[in-house]
Amino acid sequence: MKKKIATLSLFVLSFAASAQNMGTASTEKTVDVSAYNKWSIELNGGINKTTGAMTAGFYTDTPNLFHADLGVRYMFNPKFGLKLDFGYDKLKEGKESFAFDSNYFRTDLQGVINLGRVLNFETWTNRIGLLGHGGFGVSMLTSDGFNGEDYMANGIAGLTTQVRLSNSVALTADFTGIINGNQTYNFDGMSQTTAKAFNGSIFNASLGLTFYLGKNKRHADWIGEADRFDALENRVSLIETALIDSDKDGVADLYDLEPNSIAGVAVNTKGQSIDNNKNGVPDEMESYLDGRYAQKNSNLTNSTVEELINGGYVNVYFDFNSAKPTNASLSGVDFLVKYLKNNPSKRADIIGYADEVGNTSYNQQLSQKRAEAVKNIVTNAGIDASRLTVKGNGEDTSVNKNSAEARQIVRRVTFKVN
Repeated sequence: MKKKIATLSLFVLSFAASAQNMGTASTEKTVDVSAYNKWSIELNGGINKTTGAMTAGFYTDTPNLFHADLGVRYMFNPKFGLKLDFGYDKLKEGKESFAFDSNYFRTDLQGVINLGRVLNFETWTNRIGLLGHGGFGVSMLTSDGFNGEDYMANGIAGLTTQVRLSNSVALTADFTGIINGNQTYNFDGMSQTTAKAFNGSIFNASLGLTFYLGKNKRHADWIGEADRFDALENRVSLIETALIDSDKDGVADLYDLEPNSIAGVAVNTKGQSIDNNKNGVPDEMESYLDGRYAQKNSNLTNSTVEELINGGYVNVYFDFNSAKPTNASLSGVDFLVKYLKNNPSKRADIIGYADEVGNTSYNQQLSQKRAEAVKNIVTNAGIDASRLTVKGNGEDTSVNKNSAEARQIVRRVTFKVN
């Protein structure tokens, strides 16, 4: 008997572990309100009462301790699901009854109806729920009144009231009725039943907790039609706004990693200005400026170069947690040096930034070190330090900090000339 009980318990617990793995295995970072968790584990304890299938002079207390239940549930959608559960009832004599000691075990596969969602509870509460459940299974009775084990089939049905304590846990109160088929012995074990077909029944009343498993914010128990329609509307709105092409470069904002690229400059499929030499200046603009910049006395060239620098198109980039400029981006420093040498009256602000990863105070210091490092390069290239002002602007919060590519473009030093 113990081996069979252990096998049933191991099966249920293994099923629960599999449920948790399926519920939590994901690399997604965001929560979609239209997505919901489907797995849960239910633990209950309470009282029982047998009816029928009792020998004359034998009966249990009303109510009788003790009942326990462990279940694993999977919801196909917010309204319907399946539950596999294992139950145990301790049956002992009540007052003025002859003594007996019996144990009742069962395991059942049940369909579950989320009556709270069917009846639209979410229109008036988001804390109270109601589940209906029912199905079939097998049972086993042992008793000190007979040798061996009495196996039988059973039908089961019940109602579970839920009170949501958090998105991960709900308090439950359950009332369940079970009727046995092919029961050979009475619940007290002292005699055989007079009618084996659906003769014995047992009722359980219990309190317990439901634990929801998964990465999403809420479980199917608490997702109503209103939530799903709102989520769909939000998705449509996101698509409508994300398909706008703000900088008119042919790449929708949803996929554009550089949503403010210069008009007319060639971009790649991600909306980024093509910059093959990685110096922070679009190749087309660089080619144009190199041609114009050769004309030393051209006011148009100086004005255009100044707009380019002050517009943030000339940058020096850094690796993660580094104050040393990448070799490829040193051309951006050279671009500034050339401009300052050809415009002796001009000054430059050198402004450092860091991404949002790490401690804010540390990132402030890192941005200052990056600006100082670039200043040293500029002064070593022949520009007087008195013409340079250094400032660390700390973290640049303008990009999605969960995107490695986006963080790379804000680890930079930029310039302002005046």
